[in-house]
Amino acid sequence: MKSFIAVICALACVHAAVDDKNAEVLKNEYHLTPEGSFNYVAEGSNGILSQASAVVKQVGKDEVALEVQGSNQYISPDGQTIQLSYVANENGYQPQGAHLPTPPAPEPIPDYILRSIEYIKAHPYEEKKL
Repeated sequence: MKSFIAVICALACVHAAVDDKNAEVLKNEYHLTPEGSFNYVAEGSNGILSQASAVVKQVGKDEVALEVQGSNQYISPDGQTIQLSYVANENGYQPQGAHLPTPPAPEPIPDYILRSIEYIKAHPYEEKKL
């Protein structure tokens, strides 16, 4: 997992250099602890910023998991600053960003279903014994 994050950072820097020939790396720091936790920050002069920190945490009696919290930022071709923050842990990858699609609002429960539920609550099923 740690290597994957480092490779993604490197690819982001390479991608930035390909898209913007004049971009410079302003900051590129990576700190790894013997326990497996890490912190990294990468920043380019073209507005790309990537940072993350990870900790190894106990999730079960004999299980550990790496929890990564981070963010990425870049300038879109139309000049907007795009920001993405995320948490990746035993529950999966959970991104957040204003540019991400959101699900539609849930439909209200129809009145006839609500009445049916109330009827069922008021008249619970009773098994008849033979």
